[in-house]
Amino acid sequence: MKPSTKDQAKGRFENLKGKIKEVAGIITGQRKLETEGKSQKRAGKAREKLGQVEKIVGK
Repeated sequence: MKPSTKDQAKGRFENLKGKIKEVAGIITGQRKLETEGKSQKRAGKAREKLGQVEKIVGK
């Protein structure tokens, strides 16, 4: 598997984990967990975009 594809897959997984944390935080009323989830989602999206850019550039 190419590094760009790995970055995209890892980004999607991080995004999913972040979404789960965010929803769990909302349901339980834990603002810290909700915030961690939002941060993790952003990091996942960034990593996914990095993989897309690497794919286009041909790294």
